[in-house]
Amino acid sequence: MQPVQWEDGVLVLLDQTLLPSRIEYCRCRNYLQVAEAIKTMKVRGAPAIGVSAAYGIVLAAFSYQGEDKAEFMRTLEKARAVLAETRPTAVNLFWALERMKGVWEENSASAISEIKNILADEAKAILDEDLQANKRMGSFGNELIPKGASILTHCNAGALATAGFGTALGVIRTAHEAGKDIRVFADETRPLLQGARLTAWELLEDGIPVTLIADNMAGSIFRQGKIDLVIVGADRIAANGDVANKIGTYSVAVLAHYHHVPFYVAAPLSTFDLSLSTGQEIPIEERDAEEMRRWGEYQLAPQNVPVYNPAFDVTPADLVTAFITEKGIIRPPLKAGIKSLFEL
Repeated sequence: MQPVQWEDGVLVLLDQTLLPSRIEYCRCRNYLQVAEAIKTMKVRGAPAIGVSAAYGIVLAAFSYQGEDKAEFMRTLEKARAVLAETRPTAVNLFWALERMKGVWEENSASAISEIKNILADEAKAILDEDLQANKRMGSFGNELIPKGASILTHCNAGALATAGFGTALGVIRTAHEAGKDIRVFADETRPLLQGARLTAWELLEDGIPVTLIADNMAGSIFRQGKIDLVIVGADRIAANGDVANKIGTYSVAVLAHYHHVPFYVAAPLSTFDLSLSTGQEIPIEERDAEEMRRWGEYQLAPQNVPVYNPAFDVTPADLVTAFITEKGIIRPPLKAGIKSLFEL
């Protein structure tokens, strides 16, 4: 499954707004189309957004046909600024854009044609590194999964949310491939139903046993003892270990803590934002009220009812059992563990 592909100078994205009923791809030929795809969630998931943004810079670079170096650099900076405005919470977006900016600045003395090719190589490196990081996370996380485990996950942190393997679902996928006879419960994840539309579809495609539940069923199945552990992804992790993830994650973490069930977060190092001391500093995206009032052509709520629609919430570090990263497992004390991992 490749939700993000680069084909002959075009960024090809699996349109996740149409899943699971239709499998269609959108072809982005300029950075504005990439920005729109990110903003409208045709591509979603922190790592996948970062990869897409990197290729948005590549499209901006190759769209410039002049010879003026200063104008070329302004074109790249304009594209970076537009892409950075698409979604505020997922730090991988800004990480990828800053990495691409660093590349064009480091190579500013080179010819424009050479800088274009260097940027294309860097975007490919970001994509390839994400795949490799996901597979390493899967290997490390597999050590935490007992045979026959029943796992709850929230939203979608799978191949669709990354360059093609998954963070939380990458761990689940690795455990399944190891023959551990696992079972997954997937929260539907209101209001855009990423768990119902995406996670359930992914797991069924891979032949991994999955049961879909409504978000408000989670407490009941915890109480029934049906959950052995929770694995989720993340969109931004502060230096102290506070985690921003899809809205509803905090509720799941509280339930896991109350029922003494391990709560694991799988995320690459690019999701950690050490510039933020705590989760209170993480910007939380608030999305269009129509996502709550309507589903397609169906009216779900009165059109004039006020809506509060944050896309993410923050789970405090003391509810996290451990982080699963491409460099290994981070266990409490999380703040010290995060710091030491970045010093390696």
